[in-house]
Amino acid sequence: MYKILLFDADGTLLDFQKSEETALKKTFQRFNIPLTNVMRERYEHINSSLWKAYEEGKIDKKTVVYSRFVKLFKEFDIHEDGILFEDEYQRELGNGAYLLPFVHDILRQLSLSFDLYIVTNGVAETQYRRLKETGIDIYFKNIFISEKIGYQKPKKEFFDYCFEQIPHFELKDTLIIGDSLSSDIQGGINANIDTCWFNPNSLKNEQSLPITYIIHDLKELLDILL
Repeated sequence: MYKILLFDADGTLLDFQKSEETALKKTFQRFNIPLTNVMRERYEHINSSLWKAYEEGKIDKKTVVYSRFVKLFKEFDIHEDGILFEDEYQRELGNGAYLLPFVHDILRQLSLSFDLYIVTNGVAETQYRRLKETGIDIYFKNIFISEKIGYQKPKKEFFDYCFEQIPHFELKDTLIIGDSLSSDIQGGINANIDTCWFNPNSLKNEQSLPITYIIHDLKELLDILL
């Protein structure tokens, strides 16, 4: 069976939706900008489009984070510094560290039988802080962040780097667990390792990707692996 488990962070272990919502509200309030539902929806579209372009290697991480609010403010004719806003948003995002249910208990049990690693495309400084503040950093042998590696999920080069750093690594011994079809599952397929799609909202596998396991609750991992 498996010996190595690669975990995505945001949306898999960390409650990124809650962190994002809290950080957005606080940052918009600090800049005295009303955050309407229309503006929020537009931000989500701009942000997801930029991250998709990043996953495809079309733009770098800096372009993602330092253009999303610039684009948003331009569309809504808001005369604020989008780059300064981003810096404040990142500080708030790092402060908002929330876990999905049962994560501590699940990781504690899995860490007794497997070597656990984080594989994430998130902003490095923010990820390190949130993993430490939630206390789950203690369960992981290493934390691999695309910003530090120079390649991002789902690129094979990202995983090649990770594999080189993992002692006694074997493809057959490895499983990736993540909520994103485009970065985690496609990345695992590109890297030729087994995949586990964490799909709490019962989304459709629209690309018909060959997925090894699909779970709707993280506790299902214990049934599969232990």
